[in-house]
Parts: sequence; structure tokens; C-alpha cells
Amino acid sequence: MNSWVTFDLDGTLMQNPFAAWIFPEITSVVREQLQLRTDIKAYDDTSFDMGKLLHAEHRKRMEAGETVAAYDWDDMVGVVLAELGVTPSIDIQVEQLVRKHAEPPTKIYLLEEGVKTVLEQLKQDGYRLAVATNGYYKYQYPVLEALGIAAYFELIVTPEIAGGGKPDAHMLRAIRQHGTIAAHVGDRLDHDVYMANQSGAASILVNRKLPQELHQLAPEQRVHEQIFLPLCSQQLQRECQSLHRELFGDDECTVLPKQIRPDFVIHSIMELPACLAALAAR
Repeated sequence: MNSWVTFDLDGTLMQNPFAAWIFPEITSVVREQLQLRTDIKAYDDTSFDMGKLLHAEHRKRMEAGETVAAYDWDDMVGVVLAELGVTPSIDIQVEQLVRKHAEPPTKIYLLEEGVKTVLEQLKQDGYRLAVATNGYYKYQYPVLEALGIAAYFELIVTPEIAGGGKPDAHMLRAIRQHGTIAAHVGDRLDHDVYMANQSGAASILVNRKLPQELHQLAPEQRVHEQIFLPLCSQQLQRECQSLHRELFGDDECTVLPKQIRPDFVIHSIMELPACLAALAAR
């Protein structure tokens, strides 16, 4: 078999250290410098948050279609520091901070105990595994390595390598050079499901908060249940309001747009092998 399964990472397989550790440390370092500046009065040290400023820069780049630059956190830190007027006095290297905080299980961790078991089973079943993530390689690989799952993946495709980030389907081109893609697995509608559907691969949505009443149904049946439609609408609105407006408009959510309609919905990564078996049996 020369068939690939591609995976998103953050929110799908693992928790990275950015929100809980890296952004707070950057905030602390920058706040300390701002407090030393008598000419800067605009920032309240109790509410100052570099994470919010960095995410604002990220959103600006995404809205401009700059899907590579939007995930270059080192560059975005430099831009925000320049705007704050403290660039010469601070040297922050995000890549170094990732390596510093890549400490399982307190700062980074797998989202389920069964992740390694499932990855091992898929390889035994003959699938080739790859990562398709919007995080730069230099930020993601140290975490994968620390969590002990880097060796499961033959390819790790990131925006700076692919020349674009999700949801652009061309992110998967490098993998297609080595065979067909059976499915892409991820937790976001706007990135993962949308990209998979564009590219012709089966889309497998991970939703660990799936209502209990849907658990009894097969993963391919859940998407057709009426209760699932508003869940998707609410999720897409959180992820990308512009795409939500484009796809839903004033719709009462009676039909799930095909662009974000997953082929399978799973509440645990342990359900993934059964999805692929069902897919192979079609």
C-alpha cells in the first residue's frame, strides 16, 4: 500500500506550549522593558498581553492571504516589538523558547493516551503517515520529538516548506508526489476539512466535545444528524467569520455546506482505524 494519512497536530494530536508558556514569557519580558521606559505611557502593565498583539498581527496576515508569514512567530514578534519601540533592547527567539518549554507532560502533552497506539496500528495496516501543519517546522519538530511521535511520520509539511498554509490544498502536493492521500485528520473546519475536501482526500474531523447522543452512531453517520449542523456553524464562526458568512450567509443551518462537510466525525483518535477501514471498503 502506498496510501498516506495526513495529520494536523495542534488540537488534533498534541498540545503545544505557546498559549500557556511561550506567550506569557514573552509578555513578561516585554512588560519589564516597557516599565523601564518613561516615555511610554500607553500600556497598563496589568493588562498588557503580547499574545493578543501577536494574534492580531497573525489575523492581519491571514486576512491578507499571507499564509506563510502568518505563522512566522519570530518575525511577528519582531514586528510587534518595533511597533512598541523596544526592539533594540530585547532579543526574543521563539524557536529557542519552544525548545525550552518542550517538556512533557507538564508543558506539552498528547491529547489522548491512545495516540501512539493508533499511529502504530495505522503503520502496521500499511499506511504511510505525514504531518500537514500550519506551524513552522522549527516550532513543531521539537515538540513532536519530545512527545516521542516524530518517528511515526515520514514527511512533515509546513507552510515555509510548502509555500503556503492551510486551507490551501497545495500544501498536500509534496505528499502526493509519493502516493495517494487516503484521508486528512484534523480538528478545524476552516483549515483541515476545507483543505481535504478541496484536495479530494477524505476529511476526518476530530471533535472531542461531540454530544453524547452522537457517540452511538458510526462516524460517517454523525455528519447527517440535525444536531450536528448548528455545532458546525458555531465552530466555523469561532474559527473564521469571513468563511462562515461566505458559506452560511443568512442560512438557518438546515444544510451543511459541502466545503466544510467532513466525511467522518470522531470524538476520539481511537475511532480513526475504523474510519479508514470503512473508507477502504468503499
